[in-house]
Amino acid sequence: MKIVVPGGTGHLGLLLAGAFGSAGHEVVVLSRHADIQVPGARTVRWDGRTEGAWVAEVDGADAVVNLAGRSVNCRYTRANLAEMMASRVDSAAVVGAAIAGAARPPRVWLQMSTATIYAHSFDRANDEVSGIVGGGEEGVPAYWAFSVDIARRWEAAQAEAATPDTRRVALRTSIVMAPGRGGAFDVLWRMSRLGLGGPVAGGRQYMSWIHDRDFVRAVVFLVECDDLVGPVNLASPNPLPYREFVAGLRAAVGVRVGLPATAWMAEVGAFVMRSDTELLLKSRRVVPGRLLGAGFVFDLPEWPEAARDLVARSRRPSRRASG
Repeated sequence: MKIVVPGGTGHLGLLLAGAFGSAGHEVVVLSRHADIQVPGARTVRWDGRTEGAWVAEVDGADAVVNLAGRSVNCRYTRANLAEMMASRVDSAAVVGAAIAGAARPPRVWLQMSTATIYAHSFDRANDEVSGIVGGGEEGVPAYWAFSVDIARRWEAAQAEAATPDTRRVALRTSIVMAPGRGGAFDVLWRMSRLGLGGPVAGGRQYMSWIHDRDFVRAVVFLVECDDLVGPVNLASPNPLPYREFVAGLRAAVGVRVGLPATAWMAEVGAFVMRSDTELLLKSRRVVPGRLLGAGFVFDLPEWPEAARDLVARSRRPSRRASG
């Protein structure tokens, strides 16, 4: 197959390009920087907002997997939130326009979304059918609603595209746990090694996660599965409270103690790391109802086993790709 991956130079794009390329598929990554080298892929320049020469890559492709969007690992300033919104909505809209204008449109368009679309929840698991979309919950910071609004408009840009001959799937993705500098797992692993991997704000908030191997396998499954459309949760079937999550990671690392942090300490830490506490404090209890219903089987559905695998791989010497 020919697979086009807009925004494919990040952590997840490298995972998918490697997997698709290793399987013998032609992979074309769309990037703002055409000189970036992605192993297993060819890179073509785009700006993420307007049509250009890159649309020729979409015409005749078998699949589009759009990962484009500014990283959420930043301070939630007004400017950053606006860029997070624009980079997601604009890129989804222009991909839709390219597919709509194609003489031979791809048969499937997977569009990145986020499990953050669901409400802050301790007592119920959110699947695609009965899950409650968030925004305006009592007892949470008002600005958290902006992340939900980004997700709504992101998915709407795909749903409203005039692409009747292309199957569309919104990937409501939880935090992907993968080794590698700068990813979520890398940060948590390093904190645990320093003895700082304790519960935050009591640790009752749920952590929804997916192992990188299962993330890649789920995307491949959705490219090949002809009958799934609409939102699909990419998450382990076993989310768990944050205190249990970090305890499992400490056990894998071999560190007995993890210093706990209060909410205000988390605020200070987030400020120093140029991040935001919503990433830690929002309770994301998300389950993959539609994947399981379609027969997808997770390789690593339980966190203790997944954590051991990730820690072992993180300790191996790495080979860094150029670019």
